[in-house]
Amino acid sequence: MSVFARFAPRLQQAIVSRLGWSSLRPVQEEAGAALLPGDNAIILAPTAGGKTEAAVFPVLSQLADDEPHGVGALYVAPIKALLNNQADRLGLYTEMIGLRSFTWHGDTPDHSRRQFLKEPAQLLMTTPESLEVMLLSARVDENKLFADLRTVIVDEIHALAGSDRGAHLMSVIERLARISRHDVQRVGLSATVGNPETILTWMQGTSSRTGRVVSPPSQPRPRQILVVHRAGLTELSRDAAQVAAGLKSLLFCQSRSTTERQLAEERFHHGGDACIVCTSTLELGIDVGDLDRVLQAEAPDTVNSFLQRMGRTGRRPGQASNTTFLCETTEGVLQAIALVELAKAGWVEPVELDHRCWPVLIHQLLAMALAGDGITGDDAWEHLARVPDFQGIHRAEYDRLLAWMVRDGSLRLAGGRLVLGLKAERRFGRKNFMELFAVFSSPQTYTVQVADGRPLGSFSQAFVDRLVDGVSSFLLGGRAWAVLQVRHDDRRVIVEAAPRGRQPTWGGFLPQFLGLDLCQHIQLVLLSEARYPYLDDAAWAVLSEQRASMREVISSERGGVEFDNGEIRWWTFAGGRINATLRHALEAVAGDWQVISDNFLVKVRGAAVDRDRFRDALGRLGEPEFWEDERLWAQVAESPLGQLLANGETTKLIHHAPFEREVLGRQGLVLDGVVDTREASIRLRRAASGHSLREVCARELGLELDKREQTGDWTRRPLTESQVTYAALDAEVLLRLFARFEEVAHTPPAASSQAG
Repeated sequence: MSVFARFAPRLQQAIVSRLGWSSLRPVQEEAGAALLPGDNAIILAPTAGGKTEAAVFPVLSQLADDEPHGVGALYVAPIKALLNNQADRLGLYTEMIGLRSFTWHGDTPDHSRRQFLKEPAQLLMTTPESLEVMLLSARVDENKLFADLRTVIVDEIHALAGSDRGAHLMSVIERLARISRHDVQRVGLSATVGNPETILTWMQGTSSRTGRVVSPPSQPRPRQILVVHRAGLTELSRDAAQVAAGLKSLLFCQSRSTTERQLAEERFHHGGDACIVCTSTLELGIDVGDLDRVLQAEAPDTVNSFLQRMGRTGRRPGQASNTTFLCETTEGVLQAIALVELAKAGWVEPVELDHRCWPVLIHQLLAMALAGDGITGDDAWEHLARVPDFQGIHRAEYDRLLAWMVRDGSLRLAGGRLVLGLKAERRFGRKNFMELFAVFSSPQTYTVQVADGRPLGSFSQAFVDRLVDGVSSFLLGGRAWAVLQVRHDDRRVIVEAAPRGRQPTWGGFLPQFLGLDLCQHIQLVLLSEARYPYLDDAAWAVLSEQRASMREVISSERGGVEFDNGEIRWWTFAGGRINATLRHALEAVAGDWQVISDNFLVKVRGAAVDRDRFRDALGRLGEPEFWEDERLWAQVAESPLGQLLANGETTKLIHHAPFEREVLGRQGLVLDGVVDTREASIRLRRAASGHSLREVCARELGLELDKREQTGDWTRRPLTESQVTYAALDAEVLLRLFARFEEVAHTPPAASSQAG
């Protein structure tokens, strides 16, 4: 029996008579086969690929056959704009089979909410934040409203998974699951992602239902790609206007005001000659009708964004999906090529999940303490431990957090129950605690401006989160700017021109972090001889010039290093986050170096920069001990060992002490009485080529260290026998090195030279 034949009769009739459909799409057939028997599912399809109907029709069919008491199904969207966009569509689908839907978000009139609470609709459409407001509101009887809840549909789930908002939504869904008398079915609608099974497992939470990924093969569609390079914005703007003339187009770049976007969308729906200047918000399934062209200023950060944006075109028969990249920079051209080539190879970024999502756990503690008469610590933990995003947090850690929040005044104990403390009431109590409910909003764009208010551009929240007042600096529009203040209340970054001689801490032309895979593919593009047919002549000239200039530097896939007049350029092509980490690590190792990073390279400057020191630094970074978990040091701070470390009368043997001092210092620990065997090696063996522990042991002791155990898990207790043996060997060789260097230091120069 077909899926359509299994739908409720009145839904079958409505699909034919009201919608005029003669058949279901493949994704709708496959989704129905999963959802009608009750499976959880992730449904993958491109924008306008029929995902919404694939999820909603089976759910409405079941509600039509067995109407719920109260809300039977939830539709959750990540942003209010998408919710509003879907309201008429889902309203039609419910109305045509005699059911009702209701949209609840921050702009919903109070009288409409009261009417809904008196007579609940079978389908409730809302956002994660508004859903929590309902659960905590004294006006809402959640046990009555959601007792018969059967299904939750999460639209654009790829935009939530792995984020604070996703963790928040999962916590709220688990609270609903405890209220409902059903094992609540969970359905996620997603664009193409690299790891849908991982998202499915995360979304299922405590549900015991079978899970399925619905991803039918897509039909090949013609695509038209063009990468254009122009020397300035004036030329790019002219070209964009020419491409978009007489057509419906989207130009993806930086943010515009809400009013401008609403006016543009109104023209777009009712006219044939309009171009909306937009941001990533319009990736999230918002329907702006049939598009002719997608224009992209420079290039997006991810393959996923590129495919989402291009997928808005090519919907009409005979029309090709298309994207025109309008690039002013060399980086934009290279990035566009890498995105296109990765997409052609079928690669899309995986979603990275976080199982230790502390900010949301704290938020949920405050929210549960605010509800009713509070909650016991044990009951709160029972709920939190069910949420996938918190399952990497241990009970002992949770207990320490609770104790700290009580001492801090954010929580207080009243009759054995946790209630909101005075500090949290002062911070979040305005407007009926709405600030607490809205804390996990969509990723924001921050305006960059000088002190007099003149705007310079805008940054993503991910980039702003790494800026430090009075410390960070960056390149924007070819000039160096120093951060004066990051203002999160109105999302502004106040800057001034960087003083002469001050180097930016971020060296990239564009203020965005690119991923490892994308940057590695940019390197492959530079190493390749391929000519890409979608480049215009100017873009091809830029690529050819860049290949010629970089060929001697990055002669292999391992990147390369340039040594030039007191400056070292380490071309890693590792992405912004990894390179930023390497920057901090090199600064910790060297101490006196100035290090700048971007998505492609790490640049080192300083009076004492040379090949040998840089090689030694890389050797240090290659030792896994360097990257050990700092939680171990926090435990050390609470033990008598902290006193011993600060005692200058007790000698401590360490190979490369600056790193240990830096890590211990962050935990408030003092390290005194140190003998650094690496410094001794540098002082006594100036002509030697390397000073890592492995190299020094080989040279001084004739001992080849087996470092394989370094990669083990040193946070577990008890340590394995091989780990204990390895640690004992490290201690032994340090004692032997100390004795060796003492001997060398007291040996006459000629004898010392012969001995070395």
